[in-house]
Amino acid sequence: MKMFKLIGASAVMVAATGVTTAVAADKVDLGKREYESNCIACHGKDLKGGAYVDFLKVSPPDLTLLSKKNGGVFPLERVYAVIDGRQEVKAHGPRDMPIWGRDYQIKAGEYYVDMNYDPDAFVRGRIFALIDYLNRMQAK
Repeated sequence: MKMFKLIGASAVMVAATGVTTAVAADKVDLGKREYESNCIACHGKDLKGGAYVDFLKVSPPDLTLLSKKNGGVFPLERVYAVIDGRQEVKAHGPRDMPIWGRDYQIKAGEYYVDMNYDPDAFVRGRIFALIDYLNRMQAK
């Protein structure tokens, strides 16, 4: 009897794993989408420099080395501050330019015109999705 339970449990686990894999294949990577929409031109597909690098006054950093340059720890707070505009980055322009935090708020307002929503939560969600992607792309 125990053997049948074990076999039945194994079959359920295999079936669940197959379903999970199929669902994961269809899943949208929001962080990657954010990166490709807003960052890829300057930072590149490989996060090491993009098509606009020749037009920039300051070369963008290799975003795959953020953890390595921070003692092996991903610098979450610093990256968040750069993305939302609280920490100035010369290459991103002055803070009055709508760097991603303000840009995301404007996009949220345009998208949720007739709906009640929390603009801060919307912005944080998009920034954290992008940060998650950057963290996953760190050099090992």
